[in-house]
Amino acid sequence: MKKLINDPKNVVTEAVSGFGAAHADLVTVSLDPIFIVRRDAPVSGKVGIVSGGGSGHEPMHGGFVGPGMLDAAVPGAVFTSPTPDPILAATKAVDGGAGVLHIVKNYTGDVLNFETAADLAAAEDIDVRAVIINDDVAVKDSLYTAGRRGVAGTVLVEKIAGAAAERGDDLAGVAAIAEKVNAQVRTMGVALTPCVVPHAGEPSFTLADDEIEIGIGIHGEPGRERIKLEPADAIVDRLLAAVVDDVPFVAGDKVLLMVNGMGGTPQVELYIVYRRAAEVLAEKGIDVTRSLVGNFTTSLEMQGASISVLKLDDELTTLWDAPVHTAALRWGR
Repeated sequence: MKKLINDPKNVVTEAVSGFGAAHADLVTVSLDPIFIVRRDAPVSGKVGIVSGGGSGHEPMHGGFVGPGMLDAAVPGAVFTSPTPDPILAATKAVDGGAGVLHIVKNYTGDVLNFETAADLAAAEDIDVRAVIINDDVAVKDSLYTAGRRGVAGTVLVEKIAGAAAERGDDLAGVAAIAEKVNAQVRTMGVALTPCVVPHAGEPSFTLADDEIEIGIGIHGEPGRERIKLEPADAIVDRLLAAVVDDVPFVAGDKVLLMVNGMGGTPQVELYIVYRRAAEVLAEKGIDVTRSLVGNFTTSLEMQGASISVLKLDDELTTLWDAPVHTAALRWGR
């Protein structure tokens, strides 16, 4: 294993410390308990938004803390849920009197620990609601979940809910927007190689040189099937067919198309994926009106990608276009 680390036990603490130093204009970091918060938090009268989960998916979630998106992010150990204490601390840090929304990917540890933190916050008179993200169409249950997994679509929920909070929606309204996005976004991914978790020191799973995993999870969980490597267009067709058929997306829909890298995939390959996905959607009469391409929800150095499609309406489009200023996503300010 070759990694730019010191002690595997200190990876998250040192990374968060470095992130805080690099983006001190945007965020403040706490290392005990560990969380990242927007520099001007709490914003009085605004719904606070907190997300989090295991580290190793950067820039999700810390890279999305800032005006127009998250108010705080809580990183756990690599691929491991944060515990309730830092979630509670982050919740208290962003409470501006209008309540706090927890955006939680559907992994058992995340769900339980955020629930516990919400109960503790309620005991301190903080109104907390949670939205569980389950955009992955690959499998119904996995090693880590009951039901569908929360994957790259989480980024779209965080951006749009963040914009709703920034414009002044109340807690019920922000939660409803988040639920709407979750209901209208679907994702499926593929892995070409495994990743190496620092404390494990070896690949999280094995793939032969000529094999790929269709429907992989962001922690290396198994997908739908393991097949021989195919040309990019054929892989995209497999992923997109599962996504489009699920909502379903139909001719006349306006959508946001996101191609997300898993951490080790060159940008040139992501645009090859995007090109084919956009082509297929156009053939189906589905109008791609917004796009996002890059590494947003990664799995350490895994080579692979995921495709997310979100059905848009005028309100969701306006919220997507609204200004955002974070380390990893910024426009309009």
